[in-house]
Amino acid sequence: MEISPHFIIHQSANWVVNHRTDSALPGYLMLSAKQMTNSLAELPAEALTELGRLQAKIQLAIETHLHPKCLYIGRFGHDAGYSIHFHFIPIYLWIENLFWKDQRYRSLQAFGSRPNAVSQTDGAELTLFVWREFCERPDPPAIQGPSVDETVNLLRKEFARDALIVEHR
Repeated sequence: MEISPHFIIHQSANWVVNHRTDSALPGYLMLSAKQMTNSLAELPAEALTELGRLQAKIQLAIETHLHPKCLYIGRFGHDAGYSIHFHFIPIYLWIENLFWKDQRYRSLQAFGSRPNAVSQTDGAELTLFVWREFCERPDPPAIQGPSVDETVNLLRKEFARDALIVEHR
């Protein structure tokens, strides 16, 4: 899949880091293999080694600059035309607050809840909320903090700064 340069934060020989193109949530990043495959086992050793470093770098950059309450990292999609990729979904306190205010999502509590269970959310519920409200909805909720464009520029600078440090070692 072709990614607009507008959303690309960093590229290496094996991977592309970009802001999710259809997400209004600042900091929702994707890490995609350049080799077209849906299996980690098919990637060369160099790509696998780089994967761990990039995942750690992405996490550190998001946590340092965007300060989410937590960060979800996962592999979900298996659609044709997309190489293996990982989602980095920042969950800000304001996202969790929006989730709790939206009564439509209270119906999720009917699935698998134990009697007298403490009312709390989990990664699956908040991931669903982010996907529906910030990726699929034509009029997503207002964000708090830097915009998607500001976030992309900030993270580009962070990755470029790190590249300069590595070159000078």
